[in-house]
Amino acid sequence: MNIEKVKKYNQKLLAVLGTTVALMALIGLISILYFVGMEIGSSFGNKSEDGILSDEKIELLQKENKRQQIVSYQIPELVDTVNLIYMIPVSQKTLNNPENRENDEVVGLLDMSGGKFNSERKYRSRRSYYGSYNNLLIYDAKNEKLNKLFEERISFEKIDTKYFEDDVFIAFTAANADSFKDGVINSNDLKKLYIYSVKEQKLKDVGLNNADVIAYKFINESKNLLVQFGVDYNEDGKYESSKEPNVLRSFNYKSGVLSEIVSKDIHTQLQKKLEGSGKE
Repeated sequence: MNIEKVKKYNQKLLAVLGTTVALMALIGLISILYFVGMEIGSSFGNKSEDGILSDEKIELLQKENKRQQIVSYQIPELVDTVNLIYMIPVSQKTLNNPENRENDEVVGLLDMSGGKFNSERKYRSRRSYYGSYNNLLIYDAKNEKLNKLFEERISFEKIDTKYFEDDVFIAFTAANADSFKDGVINSNDLKKLYIYSVKEQKLKDVGLNNADVIAYKFINESKNLLVQFGVDYNEDGKYESSKEPNVLRSFNYKSGVLSEIVSKDIHTQLQKKLEGSGKE
């Protein structure tokens, strides 16, 4: 046996095997990058679709007797332990393509994963729930009664529950119009703050014209709030935090009055100092 020939054969074989492995690894890497890119693109591409379709899109679909979103229900969350009151967030699933509306009585899909719920079960003064919702149902398990909060079309993403000694508040910011005109009613649009009293079974809203609710805090343990609004200064239907100003208001829950915290006189002084026109 020619040892040199065997060595050369082995070298060629190793070279072929090495090249094959390298090609397979390269193909695998390209595949992984492709699918990751597709997922990222899909995620970014669908971000603007979170929420409900605008009234204009709905009208076009209705003319063709079609729909593109179907109702989906979250698992009920207990908000009042003593009275067995649950809230059921109502979300939606967007179909890839519109379908015929053969029957308006669509069976809802039980959605076990559309929202991210706080897993802490012990009593806390406040809990938060996240998802993409279009309504909220209040279920009285003791009396087997169910009520929905909204008749209007609405979109919201975060629900807070605030506990008091004598009541439970359900609070969230929600948009009810496509102010940004991108075809979807969602967090990009101007929103109001909604507060539902479980005890009183009443819903109140807090809002300013041409402004978006961007933050709110309860004053100590009272039912009154401090609310921060983002002003749509350029009136394009969307608040941009990097370019547009904020204003503050206090909200008296009992009276329903929204009041200025910073007086107009102090605001004028601050503005003049900022622009340099307040020098004596």
